[in-house]
Amino acid sequence: MEQTRFQRGWELLQQVDNAGGEAVIDSLSGIAPDLGRYIVEFAFGDIYAREGLSLQERELVTIDSLLTAGGCEPQLRVHLNGALNVGIAPEKIVEALIHCVPYVGFPRVLNAVSTAKEVFSSRAL
Repeated sequence: MEQTRFQRGWELLQQVDNAGGEAVIDSLSGIAPDLGRYIVEFAFGDIYAREGLSLQERELVTIDSLLTAGGCEPQLRVHLNGALNVGIAPEKIVEALIHCVPYVGFPRVLNAVSTAKEVFSSRAL
């Protein structure tokens, strides 16, 4: 039997974000449940499920995209944890953040590094 977009997305969300992802979806249930469903179905069920990139590569792209957008620290926190969950070493995450300096500037990279430091500390890394 073929999986639905939601089922496929939920499985990938669990692999990447586990409790953090569930908390995001749950936090939307009382105010914008459709938004939570869109995250599961579209972001994870359609985009994360595509072939061509590993979960590790997708998480690095996501982290750097959130850094570039700026002001996305709550989402960055979730995806930094996700990167660690899929086996990316903290040193590699930091290197990906530093790589963005010439393209987006020091302030956004410093904010992302500060967020990474919080996440790593909370996980005793």
